[in-house]
Amino acid sequence: MNCSSPTPDSLFQELEKNLFSKSLVRPVASFSDSMNITLSVTVVGILGVVMDLFGVLQEWDIPGLSWDEQKCGAKRVSVPRDKLWVPDVLIAEFLDEDKSPKPPYVYLYNTGHVFDDKPVRVVSSCQLGIYNFPFDIQNCSLTFGSYLHFATDIRMFPGNTAAEILQESRDVMDSNGEWELADIGVDLSMLELDVGEYSEIKYSVIIRRRPTLYVVNLLVPSCFLITVDLFSFLLPPQSVDRASFKMTLILGYTVFLLIMNDLLPATGETTPLINVFFSISLALMVASLLETVFITNIQFSSGRYSAVPHWLSVLVLRYLAVVVCIPPKEKSNRVTVSFNPPFKESTITTTSTTVPVKAPLRTEAPPDPALEELKKLSRDLTAVRLQMDKYFQSSKSSEEWQMIGLVIDRLLFGLYIVFILVSFLTIMGIWLWNNTYAA
Repeated sequence: MNCSSPTPDSLFQELEKNLFSKSLVRPVASFSDSMNITLSVTVVGILGVVMDLFGVLQEWDIPGLSWDEQKCGAKRVSVPRDKLWVPDVLIAEFLDEDKSPKPPYVYLYNTGHVFDDKPVRVVSSCQLGIYNFPFDIQNCSLTFGSYLHFATDIRMFPGNTAAEILQESRDVMDSNGEWELADIGVDLSMLELDVGEYSEIKYSVIIRRRPTLYVVNLLVPSCFLITVDLFSFLLPPQSVDRASFKMTLILGYTVFLLIMNDLLPATGETTPLINVFFSISLALMVASLLETVFITNIQFSSGRYSAVPHWLSVLVLRYLAVVVCIPPKEKSNRVTVSFNPPFKESTITTTSTTVPVKAPLRTEAPPDPALEELKKLSRDLTAVRLQMDKYFQSSKSSEEWQMIGLVIDRLLFGLYIVFILVSFLTIMGIWLWNNTYAA
């Protein structure tokens, strides 16, 4: 372009004659030539897991367009966007209309280089992986490419490296919401379809959730309630207050889960690990309440129970008692002496063949009063012995049932401790991994 004078009017007339009148056609020397589009992005803010705010910069060259800076009076000018042919570069993951403001101008340099910078508010689809919530890291992909033009018409090239994008984005990031930018990846690819190939640039935006809010509002109160329920095992099992105390804890924990339900994620294909933690915690609380009811029943009603089944006695008193470090009860050395039944006169039979001799008749002597008293005393002692045997047998059965309750109580106490330790180590491990993540 040859400007008649270094004034804006002269330059505009030349642009109107040589450029603006051709805005309907892709500016190339030949239709077989491809136009190279250089794309640069900057993450300005992250408003949510599916809402990102980007600054998108597109640059391309118009072949054959140039002017002399001295003759036309400017090295670059801002021209209306609708006066130029603009590439139809879109984001494939768009789910909603872009409501960001549209700047009406672009920069045009005297070398034919076009500089188009605009903000883009993206409502994009993102495959959520919430298993490690609230210590999750999401990888959201944003694919830039032409919607209509094939790779033979438009080819996409990244304007800066992933490290440069990450550093620049962190410098201008001004949002302090739930998410923070962890890393960015850039991949240049070709989308192959039946009709042709499309040139694309895929940006992998890796964002990390700030877990402090959820740790303070969800995990810490839950751990406090679980710990209180753990120390409730120190109450005497035979106390009725222990059952009522555990029932109060279960009620409080249920109300806590209902209040904090809105903080838990409702999307995703997998169940978050924190939901499993809450479910197991509630299950342990209910199990401890049922176990307390069982032990209380044993303490007050074990005397009316039948003998402990052999398999239950072997399983609990022989094996589980060793697991929970309860030594087996030593057997008593007491020996129960059994008296012979009262003496009865026995008849003597003989196998030898004898001649029957008729014994002389004699009158029976009157019974001895002392012997009658001894027989009565023997019958009374036998009845006392039977009652004592029944009592000792019932006492032994009651002791076995109480021992089974003690073993189960100690076993659940140990399971509580193991669950708390495993949960604490898991949470700390995921938190440390979240803080030291590097893609």
